Amino acid sequence: MLDLKKGRVAPLTFIDLFAGAGGLSEGFVQAGFEPIAHVEADLAASFTLRTREAYYRLKSAGLSSQYDEYLSGRLSRTELYKISQVPTRVINATIGQETLDQIFRQVDYLIGDCKPDLIVGGPPCQAYSLVGRARSELKMVGDKRNYLFLYYAEFLKRYKPKYFVFENVVGLLSAKEKEGRRYLDMMLSLFKDAGYSVEWKVLSAEKFGVPQKRKRIILVGKFGAESGFFPEIAEVDANFFVRDAIGDLPPIRAGEGTPYVTTVSAQPSPWLRQSGILASNNKVTWHAARPHNERDLSIFKEVVNRWVKLKERLSYDELPEKLKNHKNRTSFTDRFKVVAPDVSFSHTIVAHIAKDGNYYIHPDLTQNRSLTPREVARLQTFPDDYFFESASGQPSRTAAFKQIGNAVPVVLARRIAESIRRNWK
Repeated sequence: MLDLKKGRVAPLTFIDLFAGAGGLSEGFVQAGFEPIAHVEADLAASFTLRTREAYYRLKSAGLSSQYDEYLSGRLSRTELYKISQVPTRVINATIGQETLDQIFRQVDYLIGDCKPDLIVGGPPCQAYSLVGRARSELKMVGDKRNYLFLYYAEFLKRYKPKYFVFENVVGLLSAKEKEGRRYLDMMLSLFKDAGYSVEWKVLSAEKFGVPQKRKRIILVGKFGAESGFFPEIAEVDANFFVRDAIGDLPPIRAGEGTPYVTTVSAQPSPWLRQSGILASNNKVTWHAARPHNERDLSIFKEVVNRWVKLKERLSYDELPEKLKNHKNRTSFTDRFKVVAPDVSFSHTIVAHIAKDGNYYIHPDLTQNRSLTPREVARLQTFPDDYFFESASGQPSRTAAFKQIGNAVPVVLARRIAESIRRNWK
């Protein structure tokens, strides 16, 4: 797209709906797209988006040192936003019938005469996920979140982007409303009524350079009646291990570390150097381990020892009796699980890690702890200078874990975006 006023090719622009902490958005930014509005209900995630926005603005103005000051804890969040100056493009609002018109007015103000080329995003996944349905007495039937795609379609009708990218959990393939209709079929029909042809695939993140097993359904819509436009994304050979993603981070024990800047002195792996994750100054944030009680620390030793010696997972029922305090011995028997370092992909990172880290035990027995937010962010391929905010402004490990666990892996998002950009027409 040619910007005649500036005599250059203008970037392709997008609106990010249900944006979360911005994993999908970050991937599109890295691929050269420009965000013109983010809409996110969670206040902590909205601040994370604003902080990333400030990072890019300061970087483009040659003021990255100011961002570094913030990550070191020497600038307040208010001061950071003031220095970055330009009004935010982040709208903190819950998308729904009562709020839709107000959100439209805010988006209209932000984008001005700019017509978005793309809309990206996916509603919260709990209503479609297999785990969410298993834990719900009503199997999530009647949950309002089941129908958030209705408002996604309203954005398509109003702004008519050329493309949209809608992501969600693979449970969407089987999730149904009470009458038996699949939500996916309802979506496809609704998007078609809005003027879009839609193609979809289930993508496994580990096949595209992400050190984590994570499946997502990706819907790509194009305005008009067309076919064969789903992006062709080349799969990547897994020439790395999980330890290549997290092995260079400083060793710490349970309860140690800091949400602010930590310098990494160890040499990163070749994969990490090529991943786009590393910060230019070899600094990371959020390498802060949660504390654990003595029982859990003893269990961690048992679990890691079994993996190191036998390459086997230890089920809960195999633990010494003195370490067992759960009455449930028949389900969730793998509730304690080591993140194996010598395989190419970790098991899936989920938002439950905000509640406890027992499913994500660090593989180094001398550290004897669960993973830090930064280690989890590495497995989700977030850049090391990506800072995860809280609602209050005081660092919250719980808020960081929740945002990271709910995110789209950045590298997967970037590969989707790069393919769409290459084939834009």
